[in-house]
Formats: sequence, C-alpha cells, structure tokens
Amino acid sequence: MTQKIKSIYITGGAGYVGAVLVPRLLADGYSVTVLDLMIYGEEVLKDHPKLTKIKGDIRDQELLKKTIPGHDSVIHLACISNDPSFELNPNLGKSINLDAFRPLVEISKDNKVQRFIYASSSSVYGVKEEPNVTEDFSLEPLTDYSKFKADCEKILAEYQSTDFTTVTIRPATVCGYSPRQRLDVVVNILTNLAFHKREISVFGGAQLRPNIHIEDMVEAYLVLLNADSEKIGGEIFNAGYLNFTVSEIANMVKEVVGEDVKLVTTPTNDNRSYHISSDKIFNKLGFRANRSIKLAAEDLRKAFESGLLPNSLSDEKYFNIKRMQSVHLR
Repeated sequence: MTQKIKSIYITGGAGYVGAVLVPRLLADGYSVTVLDLMIYGEEVLKDHPKLTKIKGDIRDQELLKKTIPGHDSVIHLACISNDPSFELNPNLGKSINLDAFRPLVEISKDNKVQRFIYASSSSVYGVKEEPNVTEDFSLEPLTDYSKFKADCEKILAEYQSTDFTTVTIRPATVCGYSPRQRLDVVVNILTNLAFHKREISVFGGAQLRPNIHIEDMVEAYLVLLNADSEKIGGEIFNAGYLNFTVSEIANMVKEVVGEDVKLVTTPTNDNRSYHISSDKIFNKLGFRANRSIKLAAEDLRKAFESGLLPNSLSDEKYFNIKRMQSVHLR
C-alpha cells in the first residue's frame, strides 16, 4: 500500500541537511512544518506559503502534542550532531538525542502520523575491518552519540505497524554547500582549510570515511517519503557514496582547490574507520548516491569565491560546538 504523503513535520529542519531538504520538499508541493531551536538563525529557511516555522525544543512534549497533529509524515533530523559536539555536554546530548526520542515517536503515532523517518548514522558500526559493511552487521558504537543513535533505532522498531511505517536511514558523513553551512565535518573542513590557508592537515589518513553529497542525502529522504510502505516498514538503510580514506579525500580537495595546496599529515588517535555498503537501498528502492566528493568540494569552493560563507575560519555559526557553547544550550 502506498500512503500519500502531503504534509511533513521535520525536527531540526533548520539544520545543515534541513536547509537543503526543506526548500526541495516545498518545490515538490509538500506542506512542511519545521520544529527547530533556530540557534543558527531563522533566515536559514526562506518564508514560503506552505512552510510553518516553529522555534522550539523537541524535549517540549506539550509543544509536540500541539503541533504534530495533521501531518502525514515525520522526518526526525534534530540532534546534537557528530561526536565532538556531543561530548560538549553529555547530559544535554542524552536529553535531546535519546530521552526525547520515545515521546516523539509515541506522540507521532498517537496523532495518526503515517510514516516516521529517522536519521541515524553510519557511525553506529564503529570500526570494521570488512570491505563492505551492510545493514545486518553488528553495531559497535564507540561514542555516546553513536550509542544513542543505535538505542533510538531499537526504540523505533517497537512501534512499526501497518498504520505507522517506521524506517531508519544510516547516512554517511554529509558534505557540500548548504544555506546553514557546517564546516566541522571532514570534506568541508579540508576544503575550507585548502581554500583559505592553502594547507590541509590530515590526521592519520588511512581511516576510511564514507561521505555523501548533501543533494544526494536530500534525494534519499524523498525516496523514503515516496516508497511503498511494505518496502520500507521496519527497515534500515545505509546511504553513502563511494568509500575513500581521509588521505584520498584530501587529495581530491587539493585537485579542486589548487595544486599549490600543501598536505601535512599528523598522527591521530581517532580510529573510526568503516566502509559502508549502500547496495540495499539501491536494490530495494532504486536509490544510488551519484554526486562525487569532488563536486561537494567544488560547490564549497564556489561558495567561498562568491562570498556566501564570510569569515569561514572563525565565525562560530559554521561550527556546532562553538555555537552551542556561546548560546549556553541546556
């Protein structure tokens, strides 16, 4: 059975991915409500007749009960995202990334939401030696952030039913340009340094880091919104582009930014390394990421050249930890 999705409620919709996803959904005719703390500014999302922006907290259950009814689908993006920013304040991270999750799912189900899409993370796999990590591999999360992502996946599975389709996506690290830019993830960090300092510091280099272009990430959410419920109900899907080492990524960035860029390699104790296989989402739903890491670096280079990202080495708005510290997020 295909559920016709018309109205979508997106938690964290004014974040890095949301700022690209929301305009695309609006362009495709969906009605969208975004619930977000808006700590990076409400202007990230341009006003639109089919867009409702709510400045609020996913931990506020009364707000959820008031604003979720009437939506067909929930896409849950909101979280304290990536491992370093999660270590900023473990209690804050737990309250947002784990404690708020079950109430959000229950309120969604109780209010006749048909489809709940959860953004987990490929970091739940931890370190794997195997050449291709598929969705049925054991989870060995190394950090609280990824442990709580795995915990939420298990919680969500409890609620799958014929009238409440639940699906989890485990994205690779997202890269590329967004109106709410992040410059604290690997491809974006390297491109920012290459462009402005003409030097890239590579920590380690042999670790494999799967990445996905932000436009491909948006396509993946559209595929999940439009898929038949029996194809996705209770399922988990990896979503990534090709797997490269950090050193290979640095060399691609250098090719895009300029041959004068110097690569400096230093040792690291960050041993997170894994290949992910994205065959399942292709075989089941026909989705394949096809935008390259070089394209993400090119998009960022153009954004730097055209002045879209001023003060990109120092402005806290590009760096999750700095911004959360400065607004005293609790």
